[in-house]
Amino acid sequence: MAQIIDGKGVAAQVRADVAKEVARLKERGVTPGLAVIVVGDDPASRIYVNNKKKACAEVGIYSEEHALAADTTLDELIALVRALNSRGDISGILCQLPLPNGLDDRAVIENIAPIKDVDAFHPANVGRIMLGDYHFLPCTPAGIMELLHHYGISAEGKECVVVGRSNIVGKPMSMLLLHENGTVTTCHSRTRDLKSVTARADILVAAVGKPKFITGDMVKDGAVVIDVGMDRDENGKLCGDVDFAAVEPKASYITPVPGGVGPMTIAMLLKNTVTAAKIQNMID
Repeated sequence: MAQIIDGKGVAAQVRADVAKEVARLKERGVTPGLAVIVVGDDPASRIYVNNKKKACAEVGIYSEEHALAADTTLDELIALVRALNSRGDISGILCQLPLPNGLDDRAVIENIAPIKDVDAFHPANVGRIMLGDYHFLPCTPAGIMELLHHYGISAEGKECVVVGRSNIVGKPMSMLLLHENGTVTTCHSRTRDLKSVTARADILVAAVGKPKFITGDMVKDGAVVIDVGMDRDENGKLCGDVDFAAVEPKASYITPVPGGVGPMTIAMLLKNTVTAAKIQNMID
């Protein structure tokens, strides 16, 4: 029977620490500020944006939302990003992805000033992560590492398998585990005999976006299982990429969905925003 990793509880601790740091910055005349850009009316994006606004309010970070119509042009979007780059009261800029069809995600990201790129998606920040010399980490992989550290789970010398190779989660997750001396395999849709690879994992991270994709026979006894997915099962019930009922009896630790990785993502966004404010104001 696995120990359930309590993402809600750890995220609450991170937010409490962030709130203390925000209060310290305000005493020095600095209020961290986050600008969130959302284009179109995608319901999932709207939920995420609202949750980010609430989290900012909770810890004392100034936030503002820029809700743009779905027919906004790329030039208009980039002009907004550049205007936000120049504002001293905005520490971090986040553009909610994916953008509507016809808008180039990469072009927008590349126009965000790297020191305000609190999602850590800009090529300059991606390069720094590769080198292990970074200001920010992408929020979801950073949250996962925070969970592992909180529970005293070390990657050093372990077989670590990441299922998924997205730029947002899979690739940076593999790099962070490698930085902590894990032996890392990154799997994807072309991986041969996936089951034989995942069954080797001491730490298994599932980030494929397919409901209950990781089944009990794909996990070895005693593995640490991290579920990044946020899916719906055949009954419309919220679930992850891991078949929790089948995997939980075999794992040593496992994240639930909801309440596992999800809360950590926003908590790390807040932490990144504070880090950005400190760097921009040359405060240790």
